[in-house]
Amino acid sequence: QRVRVEEELEAYPTEEVDLRCQFVNAGGHTKLTQVSWIWEPVEGQRDNIAVFHPTYGESFPNPSFENRVAFILGTLDNPSIRISDLRMADAGRYTCEYATYPSGNEQGTTTLVMLAKPRNSVRAVTVEAGSEAVAVAVCEAADGKPAGSIQWLGGGPEEGAPEGPRTNASLPGAEGTTTVLSEYWLVPKATDHGRQLTCRVAQRTQTETWVGVVTLSVEYPPTVSIEGYDANWYMGRSNAVLTCLVTGNPAPTIVTWRTTSGRLPDSAVLSGNRLTVGKVDEAANTTFVCEARNKLGGDSGQITASVLGESAARRRDTTGN
Repeated sequence: QRVRVEEELEAYPTEEVDLRCQFVNAGGHTKLTQVSWIWEPVEGQRDNIAVFHPTYGESFPNPSFENRVAFILGTLDNPSIRISDLRMADAGRYTCEYATYPSGNEQGTTTLVMLAKPRNSVRAVTVEAGSEAVAVAVCEAADGKPAGSIQWLGGGPEEGAPEGPRTNASLPGAEGTTTVLSEYWLVPKATDHGRQLTCRVAQRTQTETWVGVVTLSVEYPPTVSIEGYDANWYMGRSNAVLTCLVTGNPAPTIVTWRTTSGRLPDSAVLSGNRLTVGKVDEAANTTFVCEARNKLGGDSGQITASVLGESAARRRDTTGN
């Protein structure tokens, strides 16, 4: 073949590409009269995009390539062209075709493959704790060409199992690109809140695998417990403190203290989740209850305080019993 071109080239949108062409005229016996570049975006569609004639000069008849295509040297022997500001739609076959004498037309074809780097992302789906498997995270490789490949690290059992990747979809995008989606499913528990999952995306245009980490968001009702009671509340003791320990997602917005007998001791002071009995007396000889609620429900915890006389407290401190 006397028309030498590159068989295949890869390029990206907004960049430029050089389509090289050279005629090997051994002995100089062939007369070159004109050279044309013909673009074939799909089978059967042939459009002239650049023409060079030694007398009439250069011509660029296709408006799709207006101001984007130019001859690099502008000679019959080397009519290579440069296409700038590339678009995904520029993909296709580019034929460098010579009109010659006496052998007629001779040509060589380069296939231009347009690639697109995907926009990768991973996000959590906020769910409620329950007994049914649901999607808790979505990994996406958007508008890539070719399509990306998604893998979850530590992904659990195979597809269809209670935990692991379950739903995968490929959606056609603009200009021949593809968006790939993968969902991670599990039966959400309160202990899954804050757990991390890792998604990996491999794709031809990436120099290395993309890695994204997502933190799961599982909503669950509150659980309540009380700490701080040391079984040494005695008459006259100062600043006895109880702390209400609350977990829940979303964080409980209502935390209340009460006693089973009704009112709190007169010296009780509330500060956030803490209840401080300023001076222990008979009113502290009761069961303290802490209650917390969020949008999913509520819970309560309680602890019963037994107030000792001062002499009993002293004996306890002395004997350790």
